Amino acid sequence: MKKIIIFGIMLCILATTFCSYLFSPALCVMADTNLDITAKSALLFDVASKEVLYEKNSTEHLPVASMVKMMTILLILEEIDNGSLTLDTMVSTTENASGMGGSQIFIDPFVEYRTEDLLKGIIIASANDASVAMAEHISGSEKTFVGKMNEKAKELGMVDTHYSNCTGLPAPEQYSCAKDSAILLSEVIKHDIYHNYSTIWMDEVVHPSGRKTGLVNTNRLIRYYDGCDGGKTGSTNEAGCCLSASAKRGDMRLISVIVGANNSQTRFNECSSLFNYGFANFENKTVFNSDLAIKTLPVNKGKIDEVEIYSNQDFSLLMKKGDKSEIEINYELPESIKAPTEAGTVIGKAIISKSGNVVKEIEIIIKDALEKLSYKDCLDRIIDAF
Repeated sequence: MKKIIIFGIMLCILATTFCSYLFSPALCVMADTNLDITAKSALLFDVASKEVLYEKNSTEHLPVASMVKMMTILLILEEIDNGSLTLDTMVSTTENASGMGGSQIFIDPFVEYRTEDLLKGIIIASANDASVAMAEHISGSEKTFVGKMNEKAKELGMVDTHYSNCTGLPAPEQYSCAKDSAILLSEVIKHDIYHNYSTIWMDEVVHPSGRKTGLVNTNRLIRYYDGCDGGKTGSTNEAGCCLSASAKRGDMRLISVIVGANNSQTRFNECSSLFNYGFANFENKTVFNSDLAIKTLPVNKGKIDEVEIYSNQDFSLLMKKGDKSEIEINYELPESIKAPTEAGTVIGKAIISKSGNVVKEIEIIIKDALEKLSYKDCLDRIIDAF
């Protein structure tokens, strides 16, 4: 009995240690919040630092209704990025696509629509028919497109998500969670084209026949919440009312996710409450901007005498407002870099500490290739010096 008790105590200690390792310091402030989130699941996520500021059942498998379309949107945007699609690409519609129920832009079958009009209908009005039309155009069938959706989810680390369709209409074995929805939206908002439509409040689609369908953004926060510039709503009897939204104020961008609210107004209110909490209590301090040189290092036997060095990624440290903790950066770098060296070569690292505790290690690289000094170059330098 004594051995069992000792073993139990050891397990508790190990579990506590493991949890403190998994969760960042920012998560500790959750205990101080007075947020009353009634939705089944919720999450507040800082995009720059990838810190979670608040969570409630954030990995629970739940239906998320039309928030599924964020993956549909992402795959369309990636097709445009890789040149397989343009906004002017004409998409032939099918009877299957035009027959979709739920939210739609009422596309006609057997005609052609511009990709831009269909994409706009999906982003602004959450159109099921436009989603299926684009899926069929890209992959030949919605089923094949859904396979790509699941592959992309796996690639992004969305381990608590499985798709059965591209619309979010109720389907067996289709689920996601608040955490994965935040990961997905953080990818979508990287695309400038997305923001061309996500901030539109009202618009219209003109059909090939000349008929017009009015569009109203399903995400009311883009009009009523300061800084909100994107997101995706979802609502079915099965899923309840859902919302994943992004807002930016100053240098701070947050993503707020609500899954399974009782009604539409509650999802907007609780999403706004999460944003308010994040913007009021936290700030981002930029430590590294990968576009800005840190300093220069001498080049040994190169055609140039020195080269600029950079961090290989952007990094911001999330801090509670009023936190006076010291941020320290220590570098492990060579005294010089020997040519030849390829562009992108890692030449050292930066160690970032907060109040004496290491929080991140970042690789330091050179962006330009270093060419070795030739005999002719040496001769030219001698002549120039003479």
